[in-house]
This record gives sequence, structure tokens and C-alpha cells, in this order.
Amino acid sequence: MNFELRTKGIILVIIGAMLWGVSGTVAQYLFQEKGFSTEWLVVIRLLVSGIILLVYSLMKGDKNVWKIWRTKHDAFSLMLYGVVGMIGVQYAYFAAIKYGNAATATILQYLSPVIITCYLTILAKKLPNMKELTAIVLAILGTFLIITKGNINSICISKETLFWGIISAFAAAFYTLYPRHLLARWGSILIAGWGMLIGGIAFSFVHQPWNFTGEWCVGSMVAVIFVVIFGTLVAFCCYLQSLKYIKPTEASVLSSMEPLSAALLSVVWLQVPLGIAQWIGTACIISTVIILSMAKGNNQDKDKHLKEKYLIDKEA
Repeated sequence: MNFELRTKGIILVIIGAMLWGVSGTVAQYLFQEKGFSTEWLVVIRLLVSGIILLVYSLMKGDKNVWKIWRTKHDAFSLMLYGVVGMIGVQYAYFAAIKYGNAATATILQYLSPVIITCYLTILAKKLPNMKELTAIVLAILGTFLIITKGNINSICISKETLFWGIISAFAAAFYTLYPRHLLARWGSILIAGWGMLIGGIAFSFVHQPWNFTGEWCVGSMVAVIFVVIFGTLVAFCCYLQSLKYIKPTEASVLSSMEPLSAALLSVVWLQVPLGIAQWIGTACIISTVIILSMAKGNNQDKDKHLKEKYLIDKEA
């Protein structure tokens, strides 16, 4: 592959990852500055993004948009994925932002690769290898530094932030592992579209889309559009397109720009204070993604699984 195409792939994945990170900080602005409810933003993001993806599939002439519902097993799996996976990760992530900040929420969600590694290790009934063990230790150390600032006698983030951040990591691990057979058979855009629409419809029974609280102004309107369009659809498409030019393992490493961009923007724009210990913790957790990605890159089957993970990951 020539240098120009590879460069294009690198630029695309960095843009996608940064848009994901920035959208978290924009959501923090809506929650904490404009009084928007977490529930409203979740249901709107899921419904609008899901509809746009499915309409896009129909415009492309994808005949599988309706065909997927003919198989009972796939239909049930899709429903479960939308209700448990999509709602779980979307709501938990935004709740962590609401009670804390985008930087902390995004970093905690990035514990999901370690959770996946531990789960697969237990499933295989074998001890983790040295790279996996190093990643697990770095993840624990990074989490400790973020929530305590290095002081074992204090917790510097709220219990709600920690709770929802960890829940979002487990939810991300679930919707990474669970829909693999759906992705292989139907494709990522179709599964993401139906998953978000199903999640949005189900969550509408919890919080109706028309039940709005918050301050509408030009800034908040732009912020909502950014979260839904650029932070979801554009970011997702950039990541998908990048996989045509670079390897999934390379893309996963570069996607570490997401928590870094969320942290930097939170500090610069919203004046979120992050101490030296928290920056070190951030570096530790980002390192786990790089280490696990490189480890998977040495195995063809694992590399395929990693590709599936990042195709569906973070339509959030």
C-alpha cells in the first residue's frame, strides 16, 4: 500500500477518535452548563443516529435491512444488543460525564479492553501472558491514580462518576463481544443502525424524546448537532473508512487519541483540573490499549476480532 493511502487512513482514524473524544466534552457542556438531562440526550442520539444509518443503508440498496428480522435467533440477538448493549454503554457513559467530567468518563470506559481480556482468559481457562498481565496491572494502576490522585486515603472523584464509568466499561465490553456473529453476517453499519434505533425506542419508554429540560440557545443547538452528527455518524464513518487503508491493530492504537483529546479539551475549555497523578493514570490506561492491540496484532484470529470490536465500538 502506498504512502499516500496509508497517510489517509491514519488521518481518518485520528479524526474519528478525536471527534468521539470532543463529543464527550461537548456533552459535559450540555449537562453542566446548559442543564440538559442525560436521558434526553441519550434517547435523541440513539434515535436520530439509528434512523440516519438505516436510511443510508436503504439508499445504498441494502436488501438486508429488513431481511435480518426473518431469522428468529438474529432478531432476538439484535434486540438484546440494542436494549442491553447500546442503552447500557450510552447511558452509563453520559451519566459518568454528568456526575464527573468527559475526561474521567472516557478514560474509565477505556478499561473495556482489559475487561474483555480478563473474560477471554477465564473463558479459555489459561493464565494471561506477559503482555496481557502488564496491561491489567497498568489498568489497575491508572484507575487508582485517576480516582485518588495518588493519595490512597482519598477519592478525588464522586462515587457516582466511578460507578457509571466502570459500568460503561463493562457495557462496552458486552456490546463488543456479544454481536460478533451479527457483525460477521450483516455488517457493522446495519447492526449499529438497528441497535441504536432499538435502543432509542426502548429508552423512550423510560424518557420520552419530547420530555425536554435545559436551556436552548445557539450554543446548545450546535452542541446537540455536534454530538449526534459529528460525534456519532461522522466519527463512525471516518473509522470505517480508515480500515480500508490501515490495519485494525494500527487503528486501535491511534484511537487512543479519544481519551487524550477528551482530557485536553476538558482542561482547556471547561477548566477541569487534572493533576500530574491523573495524567500519569491516563497514560497508563492508554498504554493498555496499545499493548493489547499489539498483542492481538500477532495473531490473525484475534486481529479479526479486534476489527469487529472497533467497527461497532463508540457509535457512542
